[in-house]
Parts: sequence; structure tokens; C-alpha cells
Amino acid sequence: MSTLVKQLIGATALAILCGSNAAWGQTPAQTPPPPTAQPAGPRTLPPTPATGAPVIPRGLDVPPDYVIGPDDVLDIIYWRDKEMSAEVAVRPDGRITLPLLNDVQASGLTPEQLRANVTTAAAKFVEDPNVTVVVKTINSRKVFVMGQVAKPGPYPLSGPTTVMQALSMAGGLHEFADSKNILVMRTENGRPIAHRFNYKDVLKRKNLKQNIELKPGDTIVVP
Repeated sequence: MSTLVKQLIGATALAILCGSNAAWGQTPAQTPPPPTAQPAGPRTLPPTPATGAPVIPRGLDVPPDYVIGPDDVLDIIYWRDKEMSAEVAVRPDGRITLPLLNDVQASGLTPEQLRANVTTAAAKFVEDPNVTVVVKTINSRKVFVMGQVAKPGPYPLSGPTTVMQALSMAGGLHEFADSKNILVMRTENGRPIAHRFNYKDVLKRKNLKQNIELKPGDTIVVP
């Protein structure tokens, strides 16, 4: 069979095959175009469901015997009533100023007592007030170190503190201080009392009971 005849037979077979595909509605497979890259946009997060609970900022972990005093900073928060909420500092006269309520006594009260008082007063202006008192800063709890120390002055009493620790915060004793006759002055039940402190004895681990825990308002006098 000649080459020409072979070429004619192959062309005829190809034409028959193409006609058969067309008859059955088939088309040659085509390669789909590659997907168009989309620019990256901001990610949309699902909305957070509302819980209805008030969001209260965290305050200080106050000591168990803490009562509010001058210069302390408080957050008075009303749930669902931001206009009456306020951050306030306790004035030297022991009062704070709040919207609508004006002056309210705070010094000498625990945060819970103040919360109850503010709630009662606010009930005249707000239906069913929900009040929270958050202690932001404690500036009223102080001890004072005076006399022959490196850095006399007031020191914050933010936690349990002994006489020895307070003297350390004050930079220690001067060279010529009378370390055997240090006094801790305190007021109890309206009466002043004095506790003697022998610095050298405590260093020698003698009479350790005299290294008492200080209370707000105590004054250490180093002669």
C-alpha cells in the first residue's frame, strides 16, 4: 500500500470520529482557566454574643482590715449608667464627690460599706442601682520613719511590714543613732502608746517579738 493511500485512509477515519462526537453533543475537553487571585481583605470575625454582664475593671487586692482613707483613688461604677460612674480621689476631709449625690463620706468605711451607702443614696435618682466600688490606688496606709535614718519620711504600707523592714526602706540607721532605744509610736483607742525596739538585739536574734508588725499611722522614732 502506497504512502498516499495510507494518508487518505487516516484522514477519512479522523473525519468520521469528529462527526460522531458532534452527533452525540460532545466537545473536546478544554482546560479551565486558572482562578483569578483575589486581593486579601480584612478578616471578618463572628460577632461576640452579648452576655449582659457588667464589665468591671480589676482593682487592688486590699488587705482584710482595709478601710478607705484620704488620697485613696476609687472607681464608683454603675452598671447601665455610665453618666453616674466616676473615678474619684478621697479628699483630706474624707469625702468624695459623685454625680447627683454630691459629697459622700468615704474615709473610715470599707469598700462594701461605701457601696451600700452609695446604692441607698442613688436609689433616689436611679431605679434599682447596681453599684460597684473598685479600689484603684491606696495612698492612705502609711507609716512614718523619722530621726537618725538615711531617708526619713512617709512610706506606703501596702502589705504586712515589720519595724525592721520599715527601717530598711528608710535606708537604715545613721552611724551615731541610738539603736537600742528606738520607739514605735501608735494610737490605740484614742490613746498614744509606745513600743520600744532594740535594733542590735534583733540583729542578734534576741527578743524577736519586739519586731512587731506595723499599722497604718505608726511612727518610728530613731534618736
